[in-house]
Amino acid sequence: MPMTMKMMFARALCTLALVWVASAPAAAQVRLEGFTFDATARVADAELRLNGVGLKAVAWLKGYAAALYLPHKATSATQVLALAGAKRLQMRMLQDVAAAEFVKAFEKGVARNTPAAELPGLKERMAVFDQQVGALGKVRKGDTVNLDFVPGRGLLFTHNGKLRGDPIAGEDFYAALLRIFIGDKPTDPELKIGLLGGPVS
Repeated sequence: MPMTMKMMFARALCTLALVWVASAPAAAQVRLEGFTFDATARVADAELRLNGVGLKAVAWLKGYAAALYLPHKATSATQVLALAGAKRLQMRMLQDVAAAEFVKAFEKGVARNTPAAELPGLKERMAVFDQQVGALGKVRKGDTVNLDFVPGRGLLFTHNGKLRGDPIAGEDFYAALLRIFIGDKPTDPELKIGLLGGPVS
């Protein structure tokens, strides 16, 4: 039975829509507080996509802008932590901050968002990470800090593109750090919303 003109037109529209979706460009880079976050990031041999961005702020004081890069889009902490493969949490500093303050914030965030039974298993690796961060002395406005996870190696901590110390092994350790930002008791609820792809307030 021959197709009517209406059916042919509808099929043509569907075909055009599919072609447009297939050829549509990747998500655009994002500008936030004067920083540009690229649409993609390469960690080891993996190309990651920008999942979301947000601000860490206390009242009127803005500490840093952050971005989360993942292999695939995720809109919940459970999805993020379940994703296999490389990941990146990037921070762009908006203030000068003593590295010791960063260490305290990381320690507090891990303690608040990690089950008590898991904390002893993280203690030694947390001490190594604290040393890596503390060795910076001060993190300055405009600096870039990357917390990368590379399968088979673990956490790679870089400051302005320079690797600081040896990798810290364990998906559990990297998950503990990520939960600081997207866990049940995040360092900033609005930042969590942004990193998970929600609006930035």
